[in-house]
Amino acid sequence: MLDSDVYERMIKAREKMSKSHKKIANYLIEHHETAAFLTASKLAKYVKVGEATVIRFAFFLNYKGYPDLQRHLQEALQRKMTSAEVLARTTDEDNYTENVITEVLKDDIQNLKQTLNQVDPAIFEKVVNEMIEAKRIYIIAYRSATSIAGFLEFYLDLVLQNTEMIHQADGVSEHLLDISEDDLVIGLGFSRYTRRTVEVLKYVKQRNAKTVVITDHLLSPLVPYADFKIVANTEINSFIDSFSAPMSIASALITALTRAEHKKVEKRLKELEGLWETFDVFYD
Repeated sequence: MLDSDVYERMIKAREKMSKSHKKIANYLIEHHETAAFLTASKLAKYVKVGEATVIRFAFFLNYKGYPDLQRHLQEALQRKMTSAEVLARTTDEDNYTENVITEVLKDDIQNLKQTLNQVDPAIFEKVVNEMIEAKRIYIIAYRSATSIAGFLEFYLDLVLQNTEMIHQADGVSEHLLDISEDDLVIGLGFSRYTRRTVEVLKYVKQRNAKTVVITDHLLSPLVPYADFKIVANTEINSFIDSFSAPMSIASALITALTRAEHKKVEKRLKELEGLWETFDVFYD
């Protein structure tokens, strides 16, 4: 279990470590099945060092930061944890709820910062252009990822009138029957990834459709089927994912598209305002 690169780095670098770094390394090795799921602040609490020391430890091992180190620790487990296992490994018997709001929001802030640092602006711009040029846009997402997909579908279809989210797994074949190279497919998937999302992306690539993948890791099984990929961090100390970063990516895509096509979008919104007023859509 410990024959992976991340642990080898710790063992080889141990002689050069400070006392605090040795304490962190020892804890990570001794508690490898649970430590991989700890946030930097929680690991610091258990090891009894400062959070900044944990972050410096990750850089000491030549990782890009603690989230990067954490991903390698999780991959070293060599299998996906079930939701129940993750919950058990990220919750103590004496956990209290009064500090959860602070802990989770701090994790979200860290995810946003990390995502901002790893998103390539040039790739982002290309994705926006593909959305503008696409004949039709299909959004593929299942389970919890549909929360982001629904938001993206609502606003893209509002201004483009060509966007469809595939809601039902059983209806994929009918909806994608006529898909072509002129169409764009946006696939969203986060660990644990659904088999159907991977299968659909594989199919649309065979039909030469352009593909955009929004996922949480470069080792995601969705990545091989992506023409363009955007990686958004989703790590929090819970069995659920944090969707702050991927939702911000969705918001940024919508905003960039509407700015690029502002004349068309403005005309469309003015027409919609008249329709909304006619049907008394909004509360005054």
